[in-house]
Amino acid sequence: MNNKENILIIGAGLCGSLLALRLAQRGYQITLVEKRPDLRKVTQDAGRSINLALSDRGLRGLRLGGVEEEAKKLCIPMYGRMIHDKDGNTFLSKYSGREDEYINSISRPGLNILLLNAAEAMPNVTIHFNQGCKKVDLENATAIFKDYSSGAETIFSGDVILGTDGAGSAVRKSMFRHKKFLFSFSQQWLTHGYKELEIPPAEGGGYRTDKGALHIWPRGKDMLIALPNLDGSFTVTLFAPYDDDSDYCFNNLTTKEKVMEYFTKEFPDAVALMPSLAEEFFENPTGPLGTIKCSPWNCYGKTLLLGDAAHAVVPFYGQGMNASFEDVIVLDETLDKFEGDWKKVFKEYEKARKKNTDAIADLAVDNFYEMKEHTASPLFQQKRKLETAFEAEFPNEYFSKYSLVTFNENISYEEAMKRGRAQDKAILNLIHDGNITNSMSLRDKLELVKTETEAILHDDSVIKNL
Repeated sequence: MNNKENILIIGAGLCGSLLALRLAQRGYQITLVEKRPDLRKVTQDAGRSINLALSDRGLRGLRLGGVEEEAKKLCIPMYGRMIHDKDGNTFLSKYSGREDEYINSISRPGLNILLLNAAEAMPNVTIHFNQGCKKVDLENATAIFKDYSSGAETIFSGDVILGTDGAGSAVRKSMFRHKKFLFSFSQQWLTHGYKELEIPPAEGGGYRTDKGALHIWPRGKDMLIALPNLDGSFTVTLFAPYDDDSDYCFNNLTTKEKVMEYFTKEFPDAVALMPSLAEEFFENPTGPLGTIKCSPWNCYGKTLLLGDAAHAVVPFYGQGMNASFEDVIVLDETLDKFEGDWKKVFKEYEKARKKNTDAIADLAVDNFYEMKEHTASPLFQQKRKLETAFEAEFPNEYFSKYSLVTFNENISYEEAMKRGRAQDKAILNLIHDGNITNSMSLRDKLELVKTETEAILHDDSVIKNL
């Protein structure tokens, strides 16, 4: 490999900035171009997603870039879901029975700034901001950008282009429009949108509610969640239908009185924590929720999509950022094998990765319905208590679907989905049918679940191969 090869990375968000850092560490000359202003010099827009759930797969990617320990300083551990019912009662459903397994609330802009600083500190990285990508020449690895400050157009080029420009990717759009290139694309929207609000810090500082949990107010067709921030606040997100037959959906919440009526009825204990609720509701935008799948991700051995540009997912498994960071790991591993042959690298990377990003996309949609409809149900809570007990007593023998996805970075998303779904089906069937009884030992319950899980996996395999 010639370490003087130039790589043009379009998109300096979380995935693009980590990718730039890692490839610079491998010796490449990096040009990183971003359409937004430098977020280190501007204020974060209100109502945009400002904190995320960082877990093992994402931490592994940060470790690869040498910034894991710095990132951990921005983290707040969350040990489980704190479920809030309509009467204000709470129930903590732990993410794992193992004490060392938890997810982390982290600031999106804070982490992005850390990664930009680390990338910019490399002598072989140049970063350009306020440059909107207008068109990509896929065969020749060049792209035309418009400077949002001056209006001038600039052409950037590289030996290859890596598109990490998010769900609205201009690189992907150029692939879609390319007449010589057979490109498949799907975008599936949920009927729900989201709006971000805030629980401010307590007077005098500190938190108004438990900072060690991801708070959920599940209400069937809609839900509220809250994640802690370092300053004592919580970022609160309402997920609700745009339109339906009820009195409460985004299209009907048009006055402050209606908003307060809705929240007081559905989330009374949350209302007490949000003194500026009505004002923020109308100040902050309502955003859509969608899944993007496409193929192929690579074109002519010159251009490759990564992160949300290739596989945007809804946020309900907390894996969007983690999956993007895992993209960087998989690309790095592929370079270890095939460096010097970009066409081979891109092809093998996509072959290894796409089935897994499709899996986490499907799991994220599944978890949307689980979070808003099932987390408060007695059957679901019984299942989670049993799984937590399994993980606490037999930490090396049992991993729930959530643990397989979130805390086991050495297991692929596809395998985690397959085994996790089988386990869920096994436990729910056994509980529903009364085959797991209080008189049974925990070991006997585990062996029964294992047997039923393997039977389901076998049946699924037979059906798949018919």
